[in-house]
Amino acid sequence: MAETYKHWRIETDADNIAWLIIDRAGASTNTLSTEVLAELDRALDEIKGMQPPALVIRSGKASGFIAGADIEEFLDVKTAEDAKRMIRRGWDPFNKLEALPFPSVALISGFCMGGGLELALACRYRVAVDQPGTRMALPEVMLGIWPLMGGVMRLSRYVAPPEALDMMLTGRAVDARRAKRMGLADQAVPPRIMMNTARRVALEAPPPRRLPFVASLMNSTLLRGFIASQAKKQVAKRASRDHYPAPYAILRAWSKFNGDPFAIPDDDPASIVHLLSLPTAGNLIRVFFLQERMKALGKAAKFEAAHVHVVGAGVMGGDIAAWCALRGLTVTLQDQNAERLVPAMKRAGELFKRRLRDKMRIRDATDRLIPDVGGEGARHADVVIEAIFENLEAKRALFARLESIAKPGAVLASNTSSLKLADIGANFANPERLVGIHFFNPVAQMQLVEVVSGSRTDAAIADKAAAFVRQIDKLPLHVKDSPGFLVNRVLGPYMQQAFRMVDEGIAPEALDAAMTAFGMPMGPIELADVVGLDICMAVGRELGGGAEPPKRLKALFDAGQLGKKSGQGFYRWVDGRAQKGTAAGVTPEMLERLVTPYLKEATAVVAEGIVADADLADAGLIFGTGFAPFRGGPMHYSAAARRG
Repeated sequence: MAETYKHWRIETDADNIAWLIIDRAGASTNTLSTEVLAELDRALDEIKGMQPPALVIRSGKASGFIAGADIEEFLDVKTAEDAKRMIRRGWDPFNKLEALPFPSVALISGFCMGGGLELALACRYRVAVDQPGTRMALPEVMLGIWPLMGGVMRLSRYVAPPEALDMMLTGRAVDARRAKRMGLADQAVPPRIMMNTARRVALEAPPPRRLPFVASLMNSTLLRGFIASQAKKQVAKRASRDHYPAPYAILRAWSKFNGDPFAIPDDDPASIVHLLSLPTAGNLIRVFFLQERMKALGKAAKFEAAHVHVVGAGVMGGDIAAWCALRGLTVTLQDQNAERLVPAMKRAGELFKRRLRDKMRIRDATDRLIPDVGGEGARHADVVIEAIFENLEAKRALFARLESIAKPGAVLASNTSSLKLADIGANFANPERLVGIHFFNPVAQMQLVEVVSGSRTDAAIADKAAAFVRQIDKLPLHVKDSPGFLVNRVLGPYMQQAFRMVDEGIAPEALDAAMTAFGMPMGPIELADVVGLDICMAVGRELGGGAEPPKRLKALFDAGQLGKKSGQGFYRWVDGRAQKGTAAGVTPEMLERLVTPYLKEATAVVAEGIVADADLADAGLIFGTGFAPFRGGPMHYSAAARRG
């Protein structure tokens, strides 16, 4: 008698192929909880007893294949034995899947992450659906751990070790076509033939793909150590072992233990027991939950934009428009004349080539980005974003027209970084329509978008804005209309302190080195050059209370040396890189002088209610300023420091 399952279904087709369908009950996304994996183990026993010619595993949800392990269960790990039980619950059924006496196929449509990809790797074949949403990754390194259910052991059987290690060390996702080229997927096919392809592969059971000879040699015991040592040099350029031990653990687990977590002694630096005993893993898991909370902010309104109109084709406006087109929306981009649109269209083309890597998709994205000097697109857009220069009267005049022609249900938004929303919307007929949607530079890289509510902004409009932010795959954060909002408010004192230390004669390179050693992705001076010294001046005026601007900053601004965008700021920029001298003279006192105003202002922002709570302040400052994720956020870091 067939067993019944809560999270899985077993079906057979006309060819007697067994189809095992994962559809986690009560969830919009498939994740691998203890209960789900226990049912998988039983289902595999049942299917083996059926003796089908083949097995295909697919998702029963439209949202994707499997998002990975149920991270909530990580919070229950208190002891070494807890950690080992957590691993065993996936290790055993995945080994059972791999050992089935008939072909098994993973049909991957949509995201396939972490434990989901480890399950797919335990199948004999993988068919990936060639559509924009299909992404495969092993992102465990971002949680301070490594793929513990066989992913480290199996990935390099199908993918050349350098590429396999790159996936594991960075958590970087690959699409269906890339997966096919790498050998991770056996087929990459369009959705219309995915079921038939999976069925055909299962029945034909072609010889499993083997690595080319040179790549196979890299898996030998002799060469693994060499490859791992070379990879370690690259990792060391990006992350220190003290701050991020997981990449180093991955290399050791692969080169010394063939990815077998049970072969590693508990006190070994590669063991899960050791990693979970360190604060880094706990803090990175905390960051994961903060990110999930921000994603949930985009679900408060059922709103989906089809058309976005952006006014202002400067660096910010043009890049916002390009990103929206990349994410599948129709975008009209307005500026005063066609000549002003040319640089933005050129940058957009470069973004599409870099991100899409496919001629047809690049063409489609380019077609979605429409130059619109006359601004007629504002009449039809679901979201209208103003991204012109920071001048109050100019913004008021622009919005007078936009409000008069925009659709009644359209979101009217400003990307202002230094002006108050209440001032911009003072002349609105319906000021409750105005909301801030504040992006950060560079738009394609920065995940955070502040959703700013003025004193008269309708909460429903703010929720629609947050839904739009999630639609374009950014992280929304609700903030109150206050000078600098969250990110610039906290960055302001920090960067002003850095500028004044430069005026004291301290080398910019030393200040940057102090903060990158602390764990920031870049130091305050390089950040200023990236953001633009004109923006720094504007924010400084808004937040400085009439204080004189730092001398070196003002001199560079007056000379038109605005940083990366002009090729010269505090640093000279060549091919997108700051040309720095030697960072000498870094001291603990220097670090303390830089960090203290940052932490003080973050505390003040929470106390004033600019964000809802300390956790969301941590989330915003991690994803908006790059505050060292391994420290768990500035508020969390401050609390830990007080506890000693």
